[in-house]
Amino acid sequence: MNEHHLQFLASDDWARMLESELFPWVDRVADLGDDVLEVGPGPGLTTDLLRQRVGRVTAVEIDETLASALSDRLSGTNVEVINADASCTGLEADRFSAATCFSMLHHVPSVELQDRVFAELNRLLKPGASLVASDSLDNELIRQFHEDDVFVPLNPDTLGHRLEAAGFSEIRIELTEYEVRFAATGG
Repeated sequence: MNEHHLQFLASDDWARMLESELFPWVDRVADLGDDVLEVGPGPGLTTDLLRQRVGRVTAVEIDETLASALSDRLSGTNVEVINADASCTGLEADRFSAATCFSMLHHVPSVELQDRVFAELNRLLKPGASLVASDSLDNELIRQFHEDDVFVPLNPDTLGHRLEAAGFSEIRIELTEYEVRFAATGG
């Protein structure tokens, strides 16, 4: 992730957007339950909002530096941070009451790896548990923001089929001006 992008994800502006725009939607579309998996927390502003809503959060972060910093910052809270690849976490199957990933799937370097992340999330969810996610749409402004960065945006037209192939059902996809939001039920 480029430095400018990382700074934005740790900013007060991003925190306000999450609180006012994204999390009201999350609260509306799913019951997160009490044991939530978060994939790709980065600096952890989404983790902060999740941990206020649920009993336990397990945050899986592939970047060792980000994972270590978040683990140190949230030590002694209801959050466990694991430095792992979300496509193959090694975590116990059928464990989580919900899984979340916010604005990170476009950093997964290929569609095939994104699909492996979807399959892994489905494996980790209890039957009937929710996946709640959002990701950036493909437009020029967002592409510029990701200069010198991995940017493999989700295609909203094929997303539903990809989630079905990973075992999800009851898929709901919404588009905003700059992102795709989706919720699905694990099977």
